Amino acid sequence: MQMNTPPRSTIRLTRRGKLVLVVTCAVVAGTAVAVPLLNLTSGGDTKPRTLVIPEGWRASQVYDAVDKVLALPAGSTLKSLGKAGLKLPSDAEGNPEGYLFPATYPVRDKATPQSLLQYMVDTANQRFNGAPLAAGAQRNAMNVYQAVTIASIVQAEAASKDDMGKVARVIFNRLARGMPLQMDSTINYALNRNTLTTSTDDTRVESPYNSYQRMGLPPTPIDNPGEQAMRATINPPPGDWLYFVTVKPGDTRFTADYAEHERNVAEFNEQQRTRASQQNQSPQQSQSPQQSGTSQQSGSSQGEPSPAQEPWTPRSST
Repeated sequence: MQMNTPPRSTIRLTRRGKLVLVVTCAVVAGTAVAVPLLNLTSGGDTKPRTLVIPEGWRASQVYDAVDKVLALPAGSTLKSLGKAGLKLPSDAEGNPEGYLFPATYPVRDKATPQSLLQYMVDTANQRFNGAPLAAGAQRNAMNVYQAVTIASIVQAEAASKDDMGKVARVIFNRLARGMPLQMDSTINYALNRNTLTTSTDDTRVESPYNSYQRMGLPPTPIDNPGEQAMRATINPPPGDWLYFVTVKPGDTRFTADYAEHERNVAEFNEQQRTRASQQNQSPQQSQSPQQSGTSQQSGSSQGEPSPAQEPWTPRSST
């Protein structure tokens, strides 16, 4: 599916639009899979500890987990990045987000932050650069790094594994139409949070990860996607969907009709008000008629179609 997609520096994605990814990962649905660890020790210890990296974790969560498993002061792994020598794609510009492959890693006595991070990245490169992924990316006029970025959004936005393919299709459809992605998950990443609601003020945040204001893909992946998100991205089902919202658990609604989407959003807001009332809390409602919930548990594609904008050069990052 050729889309005349520009190079990564100028590619534009819409809120949940259009791109495809190919990947052969070793993560089982919802669980990390054990992978053989590189030789980090001379062989004295036979019962290693383990480090579990779940699908969808952000790099910051991985750094904290490495600090904890190695009993290091908080922030040690983050500080070690400069000397880790990670073999990342040039597009990553040294940021390993998206390439800290989700798996269960044995941790030997002589393991270091650098050795653990390098093995995660090496594992990701082995999975992502194989023929299926590379061919799938090329088939959809994008590189592997762009494909991983899309899969990270799919991972964050889909309310269930069954929804992942449809979310990927929404992304591709929006890209094809020159619409902004308008993904709440990218706002959450920009603000370093996870939440079901996004306010109008949130959508105005100055960040290259603000997919309401910026056209195309965010500058990096927003988490470390798992195998199913990758597979969904490289082979999404056919459909004309442009919007979606998870009204309640198990009820994600996809549509190509904006008026129908607004009705779904209104129902989502009513569900939120009812839940808040039952918990004797103030109702949390969206502050714009298009707003709907997202993040790790629900997804939404919001806003009316808008024309493609000029390429935007990131001025900051989060």
